[in-house]
Formats: sequence, C-alpha cells, structure tokens
Amino acid sequence: MKIRVIHGPNLNLLGTREPSVYGTMSLADVNEKIDAHAKKNGITVEFFQSNHEGELIEAIHNGDGIDGYVINPAGYGHTSVALLDAVKGAGIPSVEAHMSNIHSRESFRSHTMTSSAMVGVITGFGYMSYILALDAIVHYLSTCKK
Repeated sequence: MKIRVIHGPNLNLLGTREPSVYGTMSLADVNEKIDAHAKKNGITVEFFQSNHEGELIEAIHNGDGIDGYVINPAGYGHTSVALLDAVKGAGIPSVEAHMSNIHSRESFRSHTMTSSAMVGVITGFGYMSYILALDAIVHYLSTCKK
C-alpha cells in the first residue's frame, strides 16, 4: 500500500514557527517519525510539501499508484475551495491531519472547507496526528473501502 503525505503551507517552518503551538520537531523529524511507523507496518509513504496552492493541487491530481492521502492543508484548509475540489476530483481516499487542535484556537480555524471531502479528520496530537491519520487511512483502505 502506498500513501502520499501532503504538507501544506508553512509546515516547512516546523520547529521554529510557534513552537508553543506546533512543537519543536522539524518537518524532516516529523517525516522520519511517519516513515518509521509506516515501514514497521509494511506501508510505503512518500512526502510532499509546498507553500503554493497550485502545487498542492497537482500533488493531489497526480495520484497514479497512490492508494490514499494524508493531507495537512494547513491554512488552505480554511479557505480553499480549489483544494476541496481537487480531493473530490481525485477520488483517492484521504484523511485530513492537523498538528494543533483547530477547535481550541481562533474561531476561523474551527472549520475546514476541505474536511467534507475527507474520510475523516484528526486534529490536536502534534506529529502523532499524522501517525493516527496514516493508521486511519490504512484501516479504511483495508477494511472499509470495498
């Protein structure tokens, strides 16, 4: 099984950007944790990060050989109909992940446009949100999607 993990804008700043909210792990550290968990469970993962909406859309559209996505749309999740449409149009099951608890922050963060296209949403567990999302999409693909 192959899962693409898509990191949205500003996640390249992990480790230095608001460490009280996002922690001190870098994006490379987060990817290492995800990759180690995936390998332990026989899952292949590939990673993509961009600060540009169009590049994120292309990463979603170009899903040949991808079984599922774990997507952290970051700030675009709150504003991007284009990302919502890309996930819907790709037809590849996806789980949305957020490191911070979007429901305990500013009110505009408590709703994501993209979530309606997802199998589920995991929020608030730091880097573990990605691990939980990976497990969730693998479970969905293995047992729920027939």
